[in-house]
Parts: sequence; C-alpha cells; structure tokens
Amino acid sequence: MATAIPLRALNNVKYAKNESALSAKTKLIDTRDHSTADDYSSLTDDEYTDDGFAAYSNRQAHRRRRNSRLANLFSPSCLTDSFTRCCTKIRNICKEEKEYHSRNIQIGQVIQADYPPNITRNQKYSVFTFLPCVLYEQFRFFLNFYFLMVALSQFIPDLKIGYLYTYWGPLTFVLFVTMCREAFDDFKRYRRDREINNQSYKKLTRRGTQPVMCSEIVVGDIIMIDKNQRVPADMVLLQTTEKGGACFIRTDQLDGETDWKLRLAVGTCQQLRSNRELFSINASIYAEKPRMDIYDFVGTFNESDNEIQEPLSIENTIWANTVVASGPIVGIVIYTGLETRSSMNASSPPTKIGLIDIEINQLTKVLFMATISLALLLVSLKGFQGPWYRYFFRFILLFSSIIPISLRVNLDMGKIVYSWMINSDKEIPGTVVRSSTIPEELGRVGYILSDKTGTLTQNEMVFKRLHTGNVSFGIESMEEMRNQPLEQAHEAILAIALCHNVTPVIAKSFDNVVDDDSISSDDVDIEVSLSADDNRIDYQASSPDEIALVKWTESVGITLVKRDLSTICLRLPNGQILRYSILQLFPFTSERKRMGIILKDHTSNEIFFLMKGADAVMSNIVQYNDWLEEECGNMAREGLRTLVVAKRILTQELYNDFDARYSQAKLSVNERAAKVSAVIERLEKDMKLLCLTGVEDTLQVDVRPTLELVRNAGIKVWMLTGDKMETAACIGVSARLISRNQAIHTFKQVNNRPEVRIELNTFRRKNDCALIIRGDTLDVCLRYFEHEFMEVACQCSAVICCRCSPTQKANIVRLIKKHTQQQTCAIGDGGNDVSMIQVADVGIGIVGKEGKQASLASDFSITQFKYIGRLLLWHGRNSYKRTASLSQFVIHRGLIISVMQAVFSSIFYFSSVALYQGFLMVGYATIYTMAPVFSLVLDVDVSAEIAMTYPELYKDLSKGRSLSYKTFFIWILISIYQGGTIMCGALLLFESEFAHIVSISFTALILTELLMVALTIRTWHWVVIVSEIFSLALYFCSMLLLRNYFDLNFITSFNFLWKVVVLTIISCVPLYILKFLRRRFAPPSYAKLT
Repeated sequence: MATAIPLRALNNVKYAKNESALSAKTKLIDTRDHSTADDYSSLTDDEYTDDGFAAYSNRQAHRRRRNSRLANLFSPSCLTDSFTRCCTKIRNICKEEKEYHSRNIQIGQVIQADYPPNITRNQKYSVFTFLPCVLYEQFRFFLNFYFLMVALSQFIPDLKIGYLYTYWGPLTFVLFVTMCREAFDDFKRYRRDREINNQSYKKLTRRGTQPVMCSEIVVGDIIMIDKNQRVPADMVLLQTTEKGGACFIRTDQLDGETDWKLRLAVGTCQQLRSNRELFSINASIYAEKPRMDIYDFVGTFNESDNEIQEPLSIENTIWANTVVASGPIVGIVIYTGLETRSSMNASSPPTKIGLIDIEINQLTKVLFMATISLALLLVSLKGFQGPWYRYFFRFILLFSSIIPISLRVNLDMGKIVYSWMINSDKEIPGTVVRSSTIPEELGRVGYILSDKTGTLTQNEMVFKRLHTGNVSFGIESMEEMRNQPLEQAHEAILAIALCHNVTPVIAKSFDNVVDDDSISSDDVDIEVSLSADDNRIDYQASSPDEIALVKWTESVGITLVKRDLSTICLRLPNGQILRYSILQLFPFTSERKRMGIILKDHTSNEIFFLMKGADAVMSNIVQYNDWLEEECGNMAREGLRTLVVAKRILTQELYNDFDARYSQAKLSVNERAAKVSAVIERLEKDMKLLCLTGVEDTLQVDVRPTLELVRNAGIKVWMLTGDKMETAACIGVSARLISRNQAIHTFKQVNNRPEVRIELNTFRRKNDCALIIRGDTLDVCLRYFEHEFMEVACQCSAVICCRCSPTQKANIVRLIKKHTQQQTCAIGDGGNDVSMIQVADVGIGIVGKEGKQASLASDFSITQFKYIGRLLLWHGRNSYKRTASLSQFVIHRGLIISVMQAVFSSIFYFSSVALYQGFLMVGYATIYTMAPVFSLVLDVDVSAEIAMTYPELYKDLSKGRSLSYKTFFIWILISIYQGGTIMCGALLLFESEFAHIVSISFTALILTELLMVALTIRTWHWVVIVSEIFSLALYFCSMLLLRNYFDLNFITSFNFLWKVVVLTIISCVPLYILKFLRRRFAPPSYAKLT
C-alpha cells in the first residue's frame, strides 16, 4: 500500500528547490520600499525560478520607475529637490578630503614640495559662483520659491493674468537688494583679504634681506618680523634679539586670550652670531602633519654636522595671526595658507533661526493652504467644466498676494533697525550686535546660563588669606607680617614668589628711558634700575591668580625684579638680591591642574622643586596632614580661590637622573605628552606642604540687582562653572543667585543607577530649593535618568553646576532646550564658554580679562554683566513686539486685497480676471503703504523706565501671545471684514464704468491701510506722522498722473469723494470702537502703568 505524501511535504520540497531564488527575492524586497512587497504576492510558481523571478523583478522595477517619474513630474517640490541634489553633488565633487603629511624642512634651502599658497581668502563667492550661489540660497526657502513659480507662470499664455512686471518687479527688487547686500559684504571681505595678502615682510636670503608680500611666502622661507607686526604664517622661532632667545606674542586674535605668551627660539640657532649663519649650518626641522590643536606641537630640530637634536614644542612656535609683542624675531615657515592653525580652526558659526521666524514660516504655510482652498472653492462653485485646472491655477495666481513677498524684506529690514538701536543705546555702551538675525529672541528668554569667573565676577584677583598649617594670615594681619615676617611663613612666601610664570616689566618715565622693554634684559642693572622712584614694576602672566600672588609678595617685602629663561631674581626688604637658576619649568595645564619649577639657589647651590595647584590634585602629592582639607573648605565657603604650595629638596644625582629621562621623553615623536607627564610624576611624590593661599575674585558691578531683575522677569538662572563646589556655592550666595534663607540641596556623588535613583528621590521631596551638582555627577544622572532629572532640576529657582567642562556646558544648554522647549541665553567671557554660547538660542559674550574669544563668537557682545537687564527687558521686548505687529500687518495688507479679489471674482461669475493690474498692484505694497507700515518698527508700548521698573511685564512675552494663532486669525477676520466691506460697497455705489469701481475701491483700500497703521500704533513717533502724510500725498499725486487707471473727471468730483469716505468709515470705525471697548474693559497688563 502506497504511503500518502502530505501536500505540505510536497510544498516543502518545492520550497527547498527554489530556496536560493526565494532568498534572492527576499533580499531584493528588503532593499525596496515596504509598500512594494505586496507586488510579489502575484508571482506564479514558475516565476519562483531564478530567471522567472529576475524577469518579473525587472518588469516591476520598470513600472515603479515609470510611476516615480510621473509622480515627481507633478510634485511641487520637484524642482527644489533636484536643484538641491545637483548643488550638493557639485559641492561634494569640488570638496575633496585633503590628506595632511608631516614634513622635513631644510633650513636655508628651497622647498620643492607642493604646499598650499599663503593666501587669506574669506570671501563666500567668486565671480562665477556669486549668481548661482545667491540664487540657490534664496530659492531654497519656501516663500521665495513660491513667488518664483508664480512669476514663471506668467510666461504661460493661459495662466497670464496681468503685466509681467506685476510679479517680476517685486521679486526682482527683493533679489536685487539681497544680491547688493551679499556683494557689498563679500567686497568688504575681499578688501580685507587683499590688505592682508599685500602686507610686506622681510625675507632673509643668502644675498641679504629682500621684501616679500604675505601671499608670496612659502614653506621654508626665513622671515624677519618686527615688533607689533602680524605673523603671516605658522613658524618655528629661530632667533630673537634677547640673549636668552625669548620673545612675547599676543594671541588674542587666535585664542581670545589677552595675556602675552612667552616663546623660545631654537637653542642652536639662537647661539649663532648673526642670522646669516643660518644658511651655513646643515640643519633641518621635522614638523608634524598639520592639525587644529593650537596648544600643542611636536617637532624636532636636527643639525647633522654636530649631531645635535633638540625637541620642539608649542613654546618654539608662533602661529599665524598672532602679533609679535617684543621683537624683531626671525622664524622659518612650516605651514602656509589652509594648513595654518588659524585657518584649520576657522569655521562658520552655526546659523541660528529665531523662534519668531519659525512661527511666521508656519503661518505662511497656513496661508498657502488658504490660497489653495480658496482657489479650489471658486473652481468648485464655477463647476469642473472645460479647462477647470487652468482656472484653478489662475485663481492661485490671483490670490498669491495672500502670502506677501514683502514680508521677508520687511522683517529683515526690521532686524537691521533693531540691531542699530541696540548698538546706539548710550545706556549700554560698548554693546555690539554680531548677529542681526535674532534680536527678537532677546524678548523670549526663559533660561539664562551664566559662567562665573569673569562674568558674574570681575576676574580681578586680590590676595586675601595665607595658611601655613599653624598660623592663618588675613588682611588684618598682613601689616604684621610685612614688618616682622615670621620664620615659619618666610619659606612659604619665598615659594610663592618663585613658583609662577610671571615676567616683571618696568614702566619708565621720559627722564629715565631705557631701550629695553623689560627688566629681564641683562643690559639693565637690577639695583640701579629699581633705585629710581619713577620706575614702576608691572607684571605680565597668563593667569590673574599668579599676578595677584606676586603682587602680594611684593607688598610684604619680597619683590620679583628679574625673570628670563634661565634666572629669577628677588629683592628682599633690606635690598639683598636673591638669584636662582631655572633648571626646568612645567607650565600649568587644564589636565594636570598644577604647575612646577625646579630651581637652583646661587648662594647655597641647593636644588629644589616647587609646585602649586588645585587642592584636588595636590592633596595626593603632599605629605600627610590633618588641616589641608578643612582649611580648603573654609576658604571656599568665603568665596576664595585656593592654591596649595609644596616643596621638595632634590639631590644633584636625583636631578641628573630626572634631567636625562625628561630630555629623552621630550625627543619622542609618538606620545610625547604622555611620556613627559610620566617622567614629571616621578618627582611629584612626598612633597612638603608649605601653605594654602586664598585669592578673592570680586563680583561684577550691580550683579545682585541684575540677577534679581531677571528672576522677577520670570527667567531662571543657572550658573555653570569649572570651579569647585564650595567656591561656586559661595559666589552663588554672595551674588544673590541663591537667597540667604533658601534651602540648598547638594547632589551627592553617585556612580551607578541605584545611587542615582536614591539621590534623585531625596531631591524630589524637597521644595523651592537651589541645586548644586558636580559635572561628573551630572553625567551619571543623565546617563540613567535624563528625563526625570531634568524635570526636577528645571523646577528649581537656581541651579549651580560646578566642575563643568566646555562640552558639559554646551550639553546642559541642549538639554534645557530639549526638555523645556524654552529659549535659552548663554553668557560667558572666556574661550571655554564659546561652545555653550554657540549652542544657546541667544549667545552673549562679555569682553573681559580672559580675552575676546567669547565676545567674537557671540550673537551680542557687552562689556558688563549689568547690561543684561536692559538688553532683555527693553530691547528684547521692543524687538519681539514690533516684529509681531509688523509681520501680522504685512500679512493683513496682502489678505485684504485678496479678499477683495475673491469678492470681485465671485460676483462676476467666478471669472479669473485681476481686479487691479499693473502699477496699482506694485505700488500698493511699495510706495503707497511701505513707509507707514514699516514705521511700526519704531512703536513702543511702555517706556524704558517702566519696563525696567516692572520686570514682571516680561513674563507675558515668553508665552508668545503677541504672535499666536489667535492673533493671526483675528487679523484674518479683520481682513475679511474690511476687504468684503470695501469691495461690496464699491460694487453697490458705482454707477456706470468699471474704472469707477477700481478708483473707489483702491482709494478706500489705501486710506484704510493708512488708518489701520494709526489704529495699530501705540506710541506716536514723528517718523510715523511724516510717513503717513507723505504716502497719502504721493498717492493723490499719482492719481493725477495715472490716467489709464483713474478717470480724472470722476476722482475730482464730490460723488467720488463721499463714496470713498463712507467706505473708509464703514471699514475702520467699528474696529476703533472695538479697540476702545477692549482697552476699557480688558486692558493689557501694561495699560495701568502708562
């Protein structure tokens, strides 16, 4: 008996035979859109073979491609997307990734390698790219692309509804203004670039010195740069006029820091008797491949004849766009043009789009849908008969003024006016608007995120306290120390006077002039130069903390009188000079958070190692003690910045061993920094704790009332700082960021998810408290409970984040924007604040002691923190409310004439004929109403005194009530009422000729718009009055000249006059009555104050 084979088994066998074909089919389906997978359900069994499946797939693919082409052909975004893809592809082809290489540069030899030219080019366009790039930037926006399509449609005879200049005139004007602005800005860049490229420098050759332009400098050139001259390219310093090979440079245009930087010449080159001997030595310089890091460099100097090899670091370089502060100097070019550090770090800041611009863009989309709906409605009423699609497109063109092309122009010009007002405000001198695209965002700030040092504080350090373990010296006991210095404090004071990177500079009177700028010159005798009463010592250093410490040691009798690369000299109160040789110097870095110096006493030949740094790192380096941690906390609670000073005596053998290891590490090309750090750390053990210093950073002027002002305005303030927790908390209390009676919750250190949950629950139970949290703790919280933490933290009245890195500051700004949907304002003064300034909706930079980097990267630059109040509460308020009024009025101006067109077409059998043609349409939005409407940018609702006295008025702005869907639809209703009233009234009152309808309705329309400006304005300005009178006079004069549109006999008759007056009264008077009733029974919040 035969065994029956189930049908399922047969199917399985069949499936197995075609498994490869099914696998191929599945892979193909996965690569397609999911909607196409259903197409394969109709495959027959024969088509499951490889050939059959391939044929079927080809047919389906051909069908999809055909349908896709047809769909894209009628897609509204087809041209935009195609143009964008084309430009992107061209840009990707032209922009190739450049691969950088290290280089060996032979001194005195011509370099044949192909390196980029040393040309500065900041232009956005060239002669060939200007027109296509500007057009692309304009038409990639929906508004401009929409108007372009409308204007192009007029070349189609069936869609033409008026003169070409009616549509092309406004569009061309907008493009012309934009092109002129872009061309002018780019021409200014070209002139600045040409001025830089044509600067003359001295080039050293075997035949002597010859002039060379900046743009002609190449890698390997030896250039002489004078004092106060800009460095043209990245160079290695070969020689200086100082015996020790030192020079100072200013780097404020590179890193924003205003303090001078010390640079050192290559030792072998500095020892040459003249710069001409540079061409006689057989030497080369190895330079690493170009990179962006301006704080690091790895290179090597090699002399083959004497087998000399010297390591090169950042101290031996001078980057392009720095300025030589003490010269002249001689250097060899290692990087040019696009490979210089400044060019590689140059990047365009992110383009910020204001919230109000986004809201207006949303409204224009609503208007576009209204245009489509209105056109579809009229076509439906007319009936879908004949070429109805042609009528549909003609109606769209007739109602194109619903989205006015002048809207973008008016808003951009308004931003320029607001920026000029901010720059010209004498109450906030020195304020500069660097981004004129977002002045309205100043009026809607919900969170302020501020740096501490230099922003809330002045970054002016004053020495306040010294603790030696047994004795604590304060301001009141400084005089005692000056007169009779205690033995136990003497060693600490000497260490403070020696452990730094400060250079003394003598300011001399005209009667005691010395050619050298610094006391560090060996040609100036120390005792003689300091004996004159008219000599005053100034100090130059990269940190104000160090200057404060050195000035304090001077006040107690130990004065720094000389400092060069190899020597430090101190003068004691009795006039004795102490001389020390500098054996090694380890500068302060943000990673190490400490600096050190190895010195040798000329008197005793003792070698010792001094170090100072933050207590967090020094506590693990110094010998065991029972007072350091407690005293650090005490000083931090007083708002003092603390530094721990320590010392270690070194034997000659120990130093020699260290010197050999250290020199070997500095010669390493790979991982040099790590190897050098490892060698130094071998010395940083079991050091003697000498003292703890406390320096005060005083508050900025009027910080407390300013913070109180913005808090009363409903703005929450967060302080983001790199300082330690105790100092940050003290500054928060002293600045009134945290009220004295307010509870403070210090978020404990957490490391894992359970700890975060426990601490977060504890924090959630507390109400109305300020939060203090460390940056590393914040990272852990955000890793596990981002939403929960931000929800609770944003409810606090004040938050202080300490020990924050620049990246953490920027991330905090992003989180607030993400979880609160409110506008953020970041304020800072240093380079470490640039990240959060650029991420925030509004970035404000303060020109401070840390340099101009934050100011240059910001949207608004100010000189003092107290100007924040007026900038937000007055200028922010005006900018936002003016833009809201202006945008809605411009939309109303286009809506009202479209309503009139709709009424006209409906009455005349839904005909697609334009009511106003030619010059009337162009003049309506330009010469007749432009000046009065634009004068709304001068309107104010309250005075500056009231806005600053009652900051609570600012709270209404953050709610966005001045420009909302509610106000938008109110203006739509007003437009419908006025347009319908004027058009229906004109049709009822006209008698015989069609031209009379145009004359009556258009005149009533112009008068209505001028009266609506008067209705909208809240404070009359003389410019508003002049613009109203001028526009009215200009219109009446044009009526006499435009005989093709106006019947002169009719417009000069009484019949015309009374009809126009009646229509204008009917369209405007009811709105005036409603405005009066609203102010009477539902006045705005500011009405009672004015």
